[in-house]
Amino acid sequence: MAIVNPFKAVRATRDKVGLVSSKSYEIYATKKLKAKLKYNPYTFLHVINPGYKYNQETLGEQRFKLVHNRYLEFKEDGVFKQDEKPAFYLYKKTTPESTFCGIIAATSVEDYNNDIIKKHEGTLHLRELLFENYLKNTGFNAEPVLLTYPDNTTIAKIIEKHLLKRPEYEFTTTDKNTHCIWLIDKQQEIEIIQNAFKEISALYIADGHHRSSSSCLLARRLQEENPDHTGLEAYNFFMSYLIPESHLKVYEFNRFVKDLNGLTVDEFLIELDAYFRIENKGQSLYVPKEKHHFSMYLNGNYYSLYLRKTGYEFTDVLSQLDTEILYKTVLKPILGIQDIRTDTRISYAPKKNNSLELKEKVDNGEFQVAFGLVPINIEEIKQIADANLQMPPKSTYIEPKLRSALTIYEF
Repeated sequence: MAIVNPFKAVRATRDKVGLVSSKSYEIYATKKLKAKLKYNPYTFLHVINPGYKYNQETLGEQRFKLVHNRYLEFKEDGVFKQDEKPAFYLYKKTTPESTFCGIIAATSVEDYNNDIIKKHEGTLHLRELLFENYLKNTGFNAEPVLLTYPDNTTIAKIIEKHLLKRPEYEFTTTDKNTHCIWLIDKQQEIEIIQNAFKEISALYIADGHHRSSSSCLLARRLQEENPDHTGLEAYNFFMSYLIPESHLKVYEFNRFVKDLNGLTVDEFLIELDAYFRIENKGQSLYVPKEKHHFSMYLNGNYYSLYLRKTGYEFTDVLSQLDTEILYKTVLKPILGIQDIRTDTRISYAPKKNNSLELKEKVDNGEFQVAFGLVPINIEEIKQIADANLQMPPKSTYIEPKLRSALTIYEF
């Protein structure tokens, strides 16, 4: 039984939302970030980068407190206003390739702790603590966790009804994506949505494992500090964007390795032969189409790699993931990459737009070998989460990617 609640969002006025909302600030290259800050006084990036006002970089708690101050200034100047009554926020993002539609809501820390909200990735404790400290000092969260749920007819009917109305927000960004938000604030519809989610046994984190885990750490801290804790306080929940499984898009991350661990090309191919049937495709672009099939670009040639089932043992759902197979058969034993989180010899890139990236990055000398995979599907993600297992890093590139400050959740 999943708890999903409406909340009173802080959000930009309708005339400024297209200027305020931004991509996650980590995405911006330094030059582009500076241009955004220079030419757009309303961008939320001013809140997240408070040192720009003083022409200096700020770090740690000092930065977090300045973020809080910039946020207050946006509220004082009327750029941000808080809704007077709780609502669900129906958000539709339309890209040139896809349409995503779901509900922004407050989801339960208790559900996270009780494994009703399920995880498929591990988290780094230092990063959890950093973001918990950020939340504690700023008092808000502007980026929802991306959750997915099984397609539900009841929820879909309410969504379809509101899509026929004029949106509260409608704007298009320079990347040709259109963003629309509707408010669902009638009590009857709110209760129908809440009851529908109560019938759903589990929600799955698609993106935002560190944000959700940090929110739970903050809730634990604030519970201990509050002698009158009731469980209804805002800190007992975190902002999420819930979309049906059919709307989720999952892409693969390709792997790039800088060297062959001291092996020649021929020696490397012989080592691979123990695990794979190998076929040299020459200059013909090869993209794998099935699970346990891989593409490889090496020394000017594409190769197909088909896993030899007799040389590899499937022991659980994790062992069947292509990212795990590649690690267990190639990256660790042959190329000597023990820790794929920290080893600087390996790099990753999502195969979303560039099918020639394997070739390009190897031919230009940046890497010596590259591997392509097929995407992991939503059922595999759920199986891993249900088994309380963790995927290797960079196993999935999941869309939609969400903008900051469309809705803001205060603690």
